[in-house]
Amino acid sequence: MKGIIIMKKILSLLGTITLIGTSTTSLVACNKTQEYTPEELKELKEKNKIDTTNQEIKDNLEWIAAQEKPFNSQGDYKYYIIVWKGAKNDNWTIKKYKNIGYTENNTINGIISYTKIDKSYSGAFLYRNEFDLAANKTREHATWIEDDGTFFKSVYCWNGEEQKLPNLVIDDNGNVKVKGE
Repeated sequence: MKGIIIMKKILSLLGTITLIGTSTTSLVACNKTQEYTPEELKELKEKNKIDTTNQEIKDNLEWIAAQEKPFNSQGDYKYYIIVWKGAKNDNWTIKKYKNIGYTENNTINGIISYTKIDKSYSGAFLYRNEFDLAANKTREHATWIEDDGTFFKSVYCWNGEEQKLPNLVIDDNGNVKVKGE
């Protein structure tokens, strides 16, 4: 009888070790945010400027990398232009969003909730949580920080005056351009 109890304890211990090892392996394999060096980031910002003859737009529309984490609880009251899709088979769509941050109105029992920003062709939603963007459909979900370009094509920040916010559109490939150019 004692032998059976000892054997059960050993098997239980081995099962626990296996579970811990599996969880650790899964954690190590998680997607990480693409981190650019300052030089790479500067080069990407230049490369991702939209093609326009309007100098004010060239000077004030800035491509943003997820690692810059522009979304925080305070908000910067700037407009962000988000090119996204809610499902792999959706077309790219563009959405302007004013980053007003989070207030008590965005909490439920002290827990920060998501704010819906947009809805895609397939019925998926674009959400803004406390520090990130998320595209969410029943079986497909991605955050901007972890996305590989499947759901988020680009994010731009308008650093100019609100009254001069440009009218932007996207082409069939999801590239941002000024309407009429």
